[in-house]
Amino acid sequence: MKLTTFLVLICALLNPAAADAGSAKVADVGKAVAIALPIVAGGISIFKSDWDGLADNILVTGATGATTFGLNHLIKERRPDGSDDHSFPSDQAGIAFAPAFFLWHRYGWEYGVPAIAAASFVGFARVDARKHHWYDVMTSAAIGFTYDQIVTRRYHDPGLYTQAYASSEGAFVSLDYQF
Repeated sequence: MKLTTFLVLICALLNPAAADAGSAKVADVGKAVAIALPIVAGGISIFKSDWDGLADNILVTGATGATTFGLNHLIKERRPDGSDDHSFPSDQAGIAFAPAFFLWHRYGWEYGVPAIAAASFVGFARVDARKHHWYDVMTSAAIGFTYDQIVTRRYHDPGLYTQAYASSEGAFVSLDYQF
């Protein structure tokens, strides 16, 4: 399942029609991926019944988004397309990289590699659309990575399952441990 998802993502990213340089389509897809990454990361945590992981994801993504948004409005740097002075750092890239780093740190490289590839596509789309410089995107990724390292703890499936059963003939307790 993980391999299939990864291969579909890579094929979508390498599709020449989706990666047409300078197209508005790339920017739109990048925006959609940036929105989807935190939702997918939260969905993975919910699927695993990992409520601490869900809280970590919300905290890492929220802190990254707030930091990049605040810095974006404090630091006046002209966008490459000249549209305004909110280039540094990229809040959209930060919102994409934060859950990607969370997935890698919390659940391992199997989840992290596709997520970081998708976040990298978001960064590419922002630079390609001339909304950010490459260092705007890299700074946002660094902010997301820093919050991830501070907040996220590695996920460990407890592996211990208990079950209790009572009947008129007696009570039973079962302990199962998965290695």
